[in-house]
Amino acid sequence: MEASAGLVAGSHNRNELVVIHGHEEHKTQKNLNGQVCEICGDAVGLTMDGELFVACNECGFPVCRPCYEYERREGNQLCPQCKTRYKRLRGSPRVEGDDDEEDIDDIEHEFNIDEQKTNTDIAEAMLHGKMSYGRGSEDEENAQYPAVVAGGRSRHVSGEFPISSHAYSGDQMMGSSLHRRVHPYPVSDETGGRWDDKKLEMGWKERMEDWKMQQGNLGPEYDDSADPEMAILDEARQPLSRKVPIASSKINPYRMVIVTRLVVLAFFLRYRILNPVHDALGLWLTSIICEIWFAFSWILDQFPKWFPVDRETYVDRLSLRYEREGEPNMLSPVDIFVSTVDPMKEPPLVTANTVLSILAMDYPVDKISCYISDDGASMCTFEALSETAEFARKWAPFCKKFSIEPRAPEMYFSEKVDYLKDKVQPTFVQERRAMKREYEEFKVRINALVAKATKVPPGGWIMQDGTPWPGNNTKDHPGMIQVFLGQNGGLDVEGRELPRLVYVSREKRPSFQHHKKAGAMNALIRVSGVLTNAPFMLNLDCDHYLNNSKAVREAMCFLMDPQVGKKVCYVQFPQKFDGIDKHDRYANRNTVFFDINMKGLDGIQGPVYVGTGCVFRRQALYGYEPPKGPKRPKMVSCDCCPCFGRRKKLPKYSNNDLNGGANIQGFDEDQDILMSQMNFEKKFGQSPIFVTSTLMIEGGVPPSSSPAALLKEAIHVISCGYEDKTEWGSELGWIYGSITEDILTGFKMHCRGWRSIYCMPKRAAFKGSAPINLSDRLNQVLRWALGSVEIFFSRHSPLWYGYKEGNLKWLERFAYVNTTVYPFTSLPLLAYCTLPAICLLTGKFIMPEISTFASLFFIALFLSIFVTGILELRWSGVSIEEWWRNEQFWVIGGVSAHLFAVIQGLLKVLAGIDTNFTVTSKATDDEDFGELYAFKWTTLLIPPTTILIINLVGVVAGISDAINNGYQSWGPLFGKLFFAFWVIVHLYPFLKGLMGRQNRTPTIVIIWSVLLASIFSLLWVRIDPFILKTMGPNTKQCGINC
Repeated sequence: MEASAGLVAGSHNRNELVVIHGHEEHKTQKNLNGQVCEICGDAVGLTMDGELFVACNECGFPVCRPCYEYERREGNQLCPQCKTRYKRLRGSPRVEGDDDEEDIDDIEHEFNIDEQKTNTDIAEAMLHGKMSYGRGSEDEENAQYPAVVAGGRSRHVSGEFPISSHAYSGDQMMGSSLHRRVHPYPVSDETGGRWDDKKLEMGWKERMEDWKMQQGNLGPEYDDSADPEMAILDEARQPLSRKVPIASSKINPYRMVIVTRLVVLAFFLRYRILNPVHDALGLWLTSIICEIWFAFSWILDQFPKWFPVDRETYVDRLSLRYEREGEPNMLSPVDIFVSTVDPMKEPPLVTANTVLSILAMDYPVDKISCYISDDGASMCTFEALSETAEFARKWAPFCKKFSIEPRAPEMYFSEKVDYLKDKVQPTFVQERRAMKREYEEFKVRINALVAKATKVPPGGWIMQDGTPWPGNNTKDHPGMIQVFLGQNGGLDVEGRELPRLVYVSREKRPSFQHHKKAGAMNALIRVSGVLTNAPFMLNLDCDHYLNNSKAVREAMCFLMDPQVGKKVCYVQFPQKFDGIDKHDRYANRNTVFFDINMKGLDGIQGPVYVGTGCVFRRQALYGYEPPKGPKRPKMVSCDCCPCFGRRKKLPKYSNNDLNGGANIQGFDEDQDILMSQMNFEKKFGQSPIFVTSTLMIEGGVPPSSSPAALLKEAIHVISCGYEDKTEWGSELGWIYGSITEDILTGFKMHCRGWRSIYCMPKRAAFKGSAPINLSDRLNQVLRWALGSVEIFFSRHSPLWYGYKEGNLKWLERFAYVNTTVYPFTSLPLLAYCTLPAICLLTGKFIMPEISTFASLFFIALFLSIFVTGILELRWSGVSIEEWWRNEQFWVIGGVSAHLFAVIQGLLKVLAGIDTNFTVTSKATDDEDFGELYAFKWTTLLIPPTTILIINLVGVVAGISDAINNGYQSWGPLFGKLFFAFWVIVHLYPFLKGLMGRQNRTPTIVIIWSVLLASIFSLLWVRIDPFILKTMGPNTKQCGINC
């Protein structure tokens, strides 16, 4: 996979494949692969076999043999470029350290002994069996095994580990890993006889200690503090993360209040049901139904918060364990996915900043591959990405040289902080000014591309070499792949390698279903599986940049932890946003959800997947189950006591069992299943190379496949018909069936038994942009709620899916049920917000006159609600303002977006009327919070505006009636006014959003809302359906002739 391969476009179904060259200007780069020694300038020379002399097999840094010998004999024995210890080559004299080179501590494999051998062997068999495809030539001697197994070296496409590193016997591994001490024993003296004269003079105790020392069971006391290297080894073996439970002084009172509130709520509902209001049965019954639903919804939301936890990570220990000096870097490779659709709604400059922050992140460059999914097939996005790749050659080394945070240039240069803090290099100011000028020129070029894209030429877009752009028809175009940065083109201005950057636009045809974002993400899974196949994947929206350059390392502290990482399917980071006003009027930060609900789920089975900022384990997305732990042994009895327990059955041994026959038998069974080609094609699709990659748990690509074959296969796996008759979207990858595919995808993983982790580093890992104006915010909430309604009516509904496996914990199921039923709360909430106005207009109320004893239920309920909120804020650290904004927007969204989501969901399920998904605009305003005051007409504004007006009308009518009727009517009025003011206060941010900057509301909103409120009020007063009236005079009181 080379960066100079050009744009590859084609369709597998149509048997078309075109490589377009010369579409971008050629940039000359410094070449480090020449035959001149970079130390002395002499020729590198040849080996005894006539081949080019290579001193370092890791990076190939050109060094001649005399410089190599001198560095090994007199220097630090390290390669000048990659700092890997030089290994002894044939013909070189031995130096200190060569003898024990093969007997170093194997920290990285200490806990996972030979556990990947089975899948590795299966992958080898699949690669060289009936499904072999696109292989190059190889030696006859090793024809039955891949090159990696035969001892050859795999091409490092994504920094993968060679499979041969695990291909040795189990006994050898046991001897080198399990039985190795942290501190080696001192070498015992093997010279002389056992009992010489000196030993005879020893006492019994001394002779016994000497004998134990010779047997290797006792050594002299060893001072760890005297050897810093031993202290580092001890630190490397410590856990990479730690679960920090909430202090009992904070969490125990919180749980007690929850139980108390549950009891009080039960007594309150009992009182309300047993004491109806006879003169307003309709109002009373409506309020009872609403309150019962609110209680049910509160239980679903509250109890998953029962076990909240915090977590700590130790990034330094991760480096000590997997990045040891003088040895190859053993951190796992990561494939990073960024998705975009429309360059007009998702500006290319925003996407470029996200890509630049990825390419400059603090992680080994040979282990990072960034894939950009352009689902709109826009030439503007393609050219902007080409410009971004060129600017990254300057930006990435600048960030790493001066430890810049954040590493998105737009956010870094716009920060209003002292950028000279902690900077000590004298050249920093000069280089920063030059880099800022370079970035401003880069912005101008991107803006020019966007301006050009607004006017489409009549004949479609033409590339620089005169070739028509393959994606001129966005709904009918071939698949496209372009490697911008790779092995032979990914060098920065200082000559260092850059991460891989790959542009992907999947094939689209009118007669196929493409499944929107979920389909695009599944295409990226397959493309990355063919080209790089990293074991872990990071998923980001195009507007979510890396705010913390060590974010991936934070995730690896969980995923690569040998104790807890094997069962972790993904690590979810909280979403943080830029550009939100100080008071967060519409609760865009979602602080209550990310700082309270997600912490609670982390203590059960893990947080839900929220669509971005998530590092996945590739095997979990492939539908595999987590590794099973050892089962508890059942009670058995010996042969002499058959009365108790189950009689132990003696196993039958064969000749093979003495040499690990059990493992061979299990491998044969697995091989019989996995070697079925039909099963693999039904599950993963008809791509032999991709199917082989799914069996490589540690990642890597088939070593014998050429770059051309890999690119051809990559075009195949993004063809629009590839997923037909497979399990993609139903059991594999991102799950189809809802526009909120993130909830479904995480739910399926948890049902298989995986658990997830919630990681909240001190510096936010990722930051994005949020739609801060009212209309965009409501449309975003509408999309989320509509997706939840779709899941509720699908076969994957948490109400009935996943019981058979029994892997989903009950409190975790409560949380998933809550994510699908919360939109239905809009129906009782709408009725409950309308009740105050009805009560004020009719003079009736939903509750009868209460006694002193009954008033205790109301007081206890309000106190429990208040105390629960206070204690929740206490252990979570959320401010009371953020909590209040969340409560306000719960009402605003409930009576608007959630209501429309329920209606649209029912129309889709019952009538088959589908709704279109609208991409949320991510454009920014030059003026601070300019978007906050922008107003866009939407029908979502009508219901809350109507509720506001009828409640205000009701307040005026109620107060006027109380003034006319005298002092005795003020008492019953206070309860109704409190009820009405509760609604108005919760809708106050909505009212401010309607007014905008000029405090003006569009005429159409006022007309519709006033008209609906007036008709509703007049009809209610005239008809009054909930109250029984007697027609004519009351003859019992007045008589006939009154």
